[in-house]
Amino acid sequence: MVVLSASILSNRGSKALVSRQFVEMNRLRVEGLLAAFPKLMGHSKQHTFVETDAVRYVYQPLENGMFLLLITTKASNIVEDLGTLRLLAKVVPDVTGSVSEHAVNEHAFEIIFAFDEVLTTGGYKEDVTPSAIRTNLEMHSHEEEMALMLKKSKEDAAREQMQQQAKAIKDRQMAALRDNLMSGGAGGPARPQTGMVGFGGGGPPAPGGPGGFDMFGQGQGGGGGGAQPGGPGGYGAANDNPYANLGRPTEPEPEAPKIVAKGMKLGGFGGKAGKKDSLMAGMLAEDNLAAGKGNGADPFGMGLAAPAAPVPAAPSAPATILVEERVSVQMSREGEVRSSEVKGTITYTANTDAGAQSLVAVNKAVYAPKCGAGWSFATHPKVDKKAYEKSGTLALKGGKPYPVGRPVGILRWNYAGEDSAPFTVNCWPEDEGSGTINVNMEFELQRPDAALTDVNILFPLGTTDAPAIESIDGQYKHDPSTGMMCWHHDVVNGDNGSGSLEFSVAGSDVDAFFPVQIAFTSQSLACPIEVTGVTNSGTGAAIPNNMTVRVVPDSYTCA
Repeated sequence: MVVLSASILSNRGSKALVSRQFVEMNRLRVEGLLAAFPKLMGHSKQHTFVETDAVRYVYQPLENGMFLLLITTKASNIVEDLGTLRLLAKVVPDVTGSVSEHAVNEHAFEIIFAFDEVLTTGGYKEDVTPSAIRTNLEMHSHEEEMALMLKKSKEDAAREQMQQQAKAIKDRQMAALRDNLMSGGAGGPARPQTGMVGFGGGGPPAPGGPGGFDMFGQGQGGGGGGAQPGGPGGYGAANDNPYANLGRPTEPEPEAPKIVAKGMKLGGFGGKAGKKDSLMAGMLAEDNLAAGKGNGADPFGMGLAAPAAPVPAAPSAPATILVEERVSVQMSREGEVRSSEVKGTITYTANTDAGAQSLVAVNKAVYAPKCGAGWSFATHPKVDKKAYEKSGTLALKGGKPYPVGRPVGILRWNYAGEDSAPFTVNCWPEDEGSGTINVNMEFELQRPDAALTDVNILFPLGTTDAPAIESIDGQYKHDPSTGMMCWHHDVVNGDNGSGSLEFSVAGSDVDAFFPVQIAFTSQSLACPIEVTGVTNSGTGAAIPNNMTVRVVPDSYTCA
């Protein structure tokens, strides 16, 4: 059999909807053959084929006055042609869903593909079934599915890597911002002016005058205002802390040193004295003896800390003692303490030979019973541990003197309990759905015996727009250039153990306000340890000393 063309006709065979040719024929011949079919078919219902001198028309009536037509050669096997016609009659409704002119027009290409599954090029019938035709038309391919799955997995991996890279970039930007803000902290160079604006607070106005809070719009209900740069109490480079000297007496300016002109003197020190003083000052700074520069009272560089104390020219006592605790706290956004660790150290520095032969006594009988499970204490390997366990005295083994001018950590302690966190902060940002986020923050003192000073709570806003303060306890500063805000409290203690802040700011990302960083200064140790005395190991006489007690937050965040 040779099938020349397969067609679907409507209007009783006068209108061709779909026609597929399987041998080479020009358009005019196809249109002529199809136009002759209604005339040849006539009104007879007895036959399903009509022959002419050149071709044979094999047809089958469908629904809605439509016909399925095969045009074959006269030499074609009529029985095979009828079998092909019946197969195509099953395939057409299976493809279109319903036999109608609209359905045929909608699925014209699917019908042509189905015809191609039944008849090959040249007009010869394939040995296929309707189910095989349906499977072939669906073009199901396991290789294609695998390729699509592989492509999707690569896209998902690339998307995840992109998110990780974006997060890493954001973390690096935040780290650079923190380093920039903290560059004015301990031992660092003087930081440049950041152009902070919008100083405000929630308490009553302080007494007026240059440097007073009323110069910056400070008033009831958390108002905000601004100050002229460089003016009285402003943010000029010469006065980076506009309110640090509030209520303090003005210190007289030091008089210029008197210079006595003398002639040249052989063997004199000349300019070496100044170099010697500079060298001594540098050594003191390395030994953490430069008061006011080593405590990092304003680590964020927001100008919200008390002024640093003057640097002493040289130690004024034979010995220097530093009792220090470093606190690391990680909190959840709800203020729950996830991890907290306190590491304490007593560092002894002998400034002279008189301070080298010394015994340092601590109140071991007092703090040992109070510090129960979870606390660990360790002495320096060169310290006489038996004397410490027996009487709470710290001295080098064999009665050796302390090295002069070099700090020695003689006792260390560690505690990792959640109750060691002196201070908690929670932050609740809520998207109001109108391009504005409402933020509520609270802090609470966890240890009533603790007293914290210069408490700064620093967090990003996710925008450079100024926040609209609704209520505040304390003061705040906003840096529009970096999009950071600092919530400041001078003192947090048992009488002022909690506070809240509420503000609104433009944005929609509630995660943009984290991490929240906390910095403060304190002398309230978590461990109830005290240095009760420093005496000469030989004579028992008391040795004068300069003692410093401080608590430093190493990492104090809420995220």
